[in-house]
Amino acid sequence: MYTDSHTHLYDEKLITDDGQIQRAIEAGVTKMYMPNCDSLTISGMLQLAEKYPANCMPMMGLHPCYVKENYKEELSIVSGWLEKRKFFAIGEIGLDYYWDLTYKNQQIEVFETQIDWALQYNLPIVIHSRESTPDCIDIVRKKQNGKLKGIFHCFSGTPEEAKQITELGFYLGIGGVVTYKKSTLPEIIKEIPLSNIVLETDAPYLAPVPYRGKRNESSYIPIIAAKIAEIRNIPVEEVAKITTGNTEKVFPV
Repeated sequence: MYTDSHTHLYDEKLITDDGQIQRAIEAGVTKMYMPNCDSLTISGMLQLAEKYPANCMPMMGLHPCYVKENYKEELSIVSGWLEKRKFFAIGEIGLDYYWDLTYKNQQIEVFETQIDWALQYNLPIVIHSRESTPDCIDIVRKKQNGKLKGIFHCFSGTPEEAKQITELGFYLGIGGVVTYKKSTLPEIIKEIPLSNIVLETDAPYLAPVPYRGKRNESSYIPIIAAKIAEIRNIPVEEVAKITTGNTEKVFPV
C-alpha cells in the first residue's frame, strides 16, 4: 500500500482523465493528498474530495507563487475555508525565489501567517521551498514550539539542509526527480533514514523515468518507491510500508 503525499489531481491536465484515480488505486496508491494553490483551485479539489472521500484528501493554503497584490483577499478565503470544514494540512505554503521576487516580503508574511493557522488548528504544513530552503528552514525553526509538523515537499536541498529539516521533526517529500540521471537525491537518500521520507508525485509535474517530460500521475508512486529501494538495497515492500507509515504520522485521520 502506498500514499501520494502531494498530487494536484484537480489540475486541468488531470481532472479530465476519469481513469487517473482508479489507476492509482489499482497500483496500490490508496491515499492521495491534494495541496491547494489559490482560490481558483478550491472548487475542483473539493469536488474530487467529495467524489472519492476515502482516497482524495484536500489541504487548504495559499501557494507562494500565487501571492500577488490581492494576497490579503486570498488569505481571507483560506481562513474562511479552514473555519468551514476539515482539511488534512495547511498547504501548499512556503517561499519561491525562482520565478519572481516582487512579492518576496509578502510571501514571507503569508507563510508565517499560515504556519500560525496550522498551530491554531493543529494541522501539519506542506512546504514549497524552491530556491528558498534556508529561509523556509529558518522560519520553521522560529515557529517550532514542539507541535509544528509537516513535509518539505519536493526536497532538492543539500545533505546539511536535509539534516536540519529532520532535526526539526519534518519529513522530506521525495518524488520523480530521484529517478533522474543527474539528481543528487540518491546520495542524500543513502544517508537519511527512511523514517524521515514520504513519497510524492507532484502530479502533473516531474514525472519519473521512464515518463520524464510527460504528464505525471499518482499511479507512478511505485516507480519512485522502486528507485529508493534500489538506492538503499532493500525490498520495495519495506519502502512502501515505512513511507506510508510516515504519512500516517504527518496527516490527521
